[in-house]
Amino acid sequence: MALLVLLLLGSVSGSAPGPQWPLQRVPVVWPQRTEERPAPHFLRPAQLELNTSCGPECHKQAPAPSYWALRQFLSYETLHSSGQLTETAVGIYGFDAEAFYSPPAGRSRRRRQIFGPDSRFSIVGQDFLMNYPFSTAVKLSTGCSGTLVGDRHVLTAAHCIHDGKNYVKGAQRLRVGFLKPRQREMSGRNSSGAGKMKFQWIRVKRTHVPKGWITNTGSANDIGMDYDYALLELKKAHKRRHMKLGISPAVKQLPGRRVQFSGFDNDRAGQLVYRFCEAGDETYDLLYQRCDAQPGASGSGVYARMWNRRRRRWERKVIGIFSGHQWVDLSGKPHEFNVAVRITPLKFAQICYWIKGNYVDCREG
Repeated sequence: MALLVLLLLGSVSGSAPGPQWPLQRVPVVWPQRTEERPAPHFLRPAQLELNTSCGPECHKQAPAPSYWALRQFLSYETLHSSGQLTETAVGIYGFDAEAFYSPPAGRSRRRRQIFGPDSRFSIVGQDFLMNYPFSTAVKLSTGCSGTLVGDRHVLTAAHCIHDGKNYVKGAQRLRVGFLKPRQREMSGRNSSGAGKMKFQWIRVKRTHVPKGWITNTGSANDIGMDYDYALLELKKAHKRRHMKLGISPAVKQLPGRRVQFSGFDNDRAGQLVYRFCEAGDETYDLLYQRCDAQPGASGSGVYARMWNRRRRRWERKVIGIFSGHQWVDLSGKPHEFNVAVRITPLKFAQICYWIKGNYVDCREG
């Protein structure tokens, strides 16, 4: 537990700050027109594990999308709790296409869902569960996890809401669960039992899913995996501190090259599970890492803690969305990867606009 506390707090020295959040130019993703679409069917359950034929090398070799393709990928659907579905086309302004798609230097790929001894921590006791950053982790009624990124907003994986062809069963009446101790345990010293926890649920008002996920899932190079993210707007505000959104730095810029996230793994029912690990290979849009995880953790916010040189303080930000454990068919042989979707400058601009409703408040990532 001491190691866990040190990882969460990091350095406390103000005179010698560690890794710093890189200053990056944020483009503008601006909605242009919205049209109504046919109502979805909500037939199939959410798929918590993904299958794809495109691994790290395949993604790296995929051609960079054109400006017009990016506009299509970043256009989005909005599902309302009433069942109404709309599609919004966007414009993109203020980005350098060449710099935008300069891939980071990758490392050797890492595999497996659990790497050797299980290194996950079950977070117990209200002193941890009810405090930041663990209090930002939430559970979706479709079985996935998510992270609070606004007073009414939750960031999660698109496949928790949409299977690439249609919205999943339960998406129209989607709820978000906040893990809380039962009242009779609030004053107890030991809250280690999973049965002593419960969820308080809030209904979702609307859901945003990028067309990059809907349009491209199942295509030749599975570019849709790059857009496996969604934003949920709750019907009422929660009272917890949320986590800031950030643009994903290159792996070499992360403290210790590590990432961390918390979610609700299915094999530990009723428990919040925290893990940290070394990040491995990366493409511009995806991050491959060695974090131990099980189905149910999909949609968790991957975050890092770094120094903000402008504000002269440490800040923890969500830099990716844990897509989950993926099986990849390479030359007829199955391989395993744990993958997260990186929040790139364009994705940051889009998600931030969904949260703020304007681009003026989205200029710093």
